[in-house]
Amino acid sequence: MITKQFQNLTLPQLGFGSMRLPLLPGGGDEDADQAAVDRMVDTAMARGANYFDTAYGYHGGKSEVVIGKALSRYPRESFFLADKFPGYDVDNIRADKVEAIFEEQLRRCGVEYFDFYLFHNVYERNVEPYLDPENRVVEYLLEQKRNGRIRHLGFSAHGALPVIRKFLDAVGEHMEFGQLQLNYLDWDFQQARDKAAELNRRNIPIWVMEPLRGGRLARLTEEEAEKLRALRPGESPVGWAFRFLQSVPGVTVILSGMSSQEQLEDNLNLFETETPLTDAEMDALLKVAGGMVNSRTLPCTACRYCVDHCPRGLDIPNLLALYNEHTFTGGGFIAPMAVGALPEDKRPSACIGCRSCERVCPQQLKISEALADFARQLG
Repeated sequence: MITKQFQNLTLPQLGFGSMRLPLLPGGGDEDADQAAVDRMVDTAMARGANYFDTAYGYHGGKSEVVIGKALSRYPRESFFLADKFPGYDVDNIRADKVEAIFEEQLRRCGVEYFDFYLFHNVYERNVEPYLDPENRVVEYLLEQKRNGRIRHLGFSAHGALPVIRKFLDAVGEHMEFGQLQLNYLDWDFQQARDKAAELNRRNIPIWVMEPLRGGRLARLTEEEAEKLRALRPGESPVGWAFRFLQSVPGVTVILSGMSSQEQLEDNLNLFETETPLTDAEMDALLKVAGGMVNSRTLPCTACRYCVDHCPRGLDIPNLLALYNEHTFTGGGFIAPMAVGALPEDKRPSACIGCRSCERVCPQQLKISEALADFARQLG
């Protein structure tokens, strides 16, 4: 197992994510297969992948319990356990909830402390509540760190770069690591390149989530795969995704949400070696990513001519970027989350279809149709 140094710790580069645990036959998301998870945990521990990541809302709240039971069979000092404060739900960011939630998480996991603990999903709508002193979230979590119940404090973020900067400008001195959605598809599509550079600039080690983009990067088309096979004939699509991340400066832990013993063993085998990409391989991989995105998204260049001509004052480039994300992903939570943080009169539904923007668009995009479609998709 490849390892990385973090302060005085030696961490496995592959982290065991528990958002997509194996389920019982015919079961729903809350019905994780405890026996299958136990076997996977045993294999991970035997192979040196002893970093486990869970969260309050995963598997309807059952992920913490299942992972806790699986790990309870091992000495506490033999593994690293990460959990997160569920501020993705802004209603949780209150002084009268933070302590109760934290204590509940410890009970669910059956531990007395967390090795790593995160502000979960810093984004446009919750950054202000997170930072509001009256809500006491920052104060309480720093107190738990002083008390030894949190060993290392960090954050995860799906928000845009300005949101991450705002959060770090306020509390960055306390953030020991940052968890980003980072993969070769999102390197430019979601500004992951710039987000990683921001953490490197602040000397904050990077933890990676969604390295396979929800499995999309494990399922390349034959055309996409052929372009890569010419460079590394023996490398799998999953291997390319992980080798890309091994090439990004600052990356320490790469979390993978594994749903089967087979996936786990495949990933463990890949992380026996560290073989970063050459410059030529990196260029080829990013061209494949560009082809994936361009075939399914609007080619907005963010020139902003449209903004000057919009009678509603909509930030059309930003809305089209969110539309592209939502369309490419086939749904998901990132775009609805960002749009929900906007005032109602600045959302896609505020477009009146006057087409003033289209008359000045150098790309001749059908903007009004895209915004109407976006509004329909968001309900």
